[in-house]
Amino acid sequence: MSEKPNVLRETDDEARKLARTLLRSARSGALAAIEPESGGFPFVSRVLIGIDIDGAPVILVSRLSTHTQALTADRRASLLTGEPGKGDPLAHPRLTLQCEAEAVSRDSALHARIRERFLRRRPKSSLYIDFPDFGFFRLNPLRASLNGGFGRAYVLTAEDLVIASPAMAALAEMEASAIEHMNTDHADAVKYYATTHCRAPEGDWKIVGIDAAGLDLSDGERLQRLEFETPVGDVTELRPLLKKLYR
Repeated sequence: MSEKPNVLRETDDEARKLARTLLRSARSGALAAIEPESGGFPFVSRVLIGIDIDGAPVILVSRLSTHTQALTADRRASLLTGEPGKGDPLAHPRLTLQCEAEAVSRDSALHARIRERFLRRRPKSSLYIDFPDFGFFRLNPLRASLNGGFGRAYVLTAEDLVIASPAMAALAEMEASAIEHMNTDHADAVKYYATTHCRAPEGDWKIVGIDAAGLDLSDGERLQRLEFETPVGDVTELRPLLKKLYR
C-alpha cells in the first residue's frame, strides 16, 4: 500500500515572511466562529482587522452581532486573509489562522493601546469605535495554514507569526510620536518605503503602525506591510534602521 503523498513544504523564512505580511497588511478578513444556537455549525462573517503591537490580529465588533455572541460562548475561531487578484483566485496566496478570541476590557491599558492603533489604521472607525455596544477581541494565534499558491502549502506555529522582542513595550510607548515625526518630517522616506520596498502604487502614503518587526503603511484605501529583515531588539536600533531603508 503506497503512502499518502505529503503536500506540505518545509516552513522556511520566506514562508514565514509571506504569512506575516498577509496577516498584517489585511484590511479585512473572513472570520469563522462556532454558533452555539445552530448546534455547532460554523458562522462566517467579514470583519475589519487591526494589529496589536505583538502582531496579533484584533477585530472591532458589535456586541449584538452573531459572531460576538459565538466568540463569547466559544473562543475558538479561524481568520482567513489574503485578497485574490487577477485570474484564478486560487493562484493567489492566503492565510488561515486558527486562534483563540480574547475579549478586551474597555477600561484596560490593552484597550487603550489597541484603540489607538486601530484608529490610525481605520480612521473612519472613529464614528462608532466608542459606542457602548462595540468592543475589541484579540485573536491570539495558535497555528496557521499558508497557501502561497498552487503547490506551496505550509503549516505555521504561533511562534512563526507573533513578534517576540524585548523592545516591544518601549516601542509601544513611543509609537505615536515616532509615527507623527516620520509622517510630518520625513514624508519622502515614507513614500519610498511604500513604493520601493513594498512596490505599492503612488499615493499619499503614511505610516500607521510601527512595531519591532516592521512598518504598517496606508494611503487611506490600501495597506502595505514592510517587514524588517530581523526584529528590532532595542528602540535605539529603530532610527538607524529607518535611515538605512531610505538609502
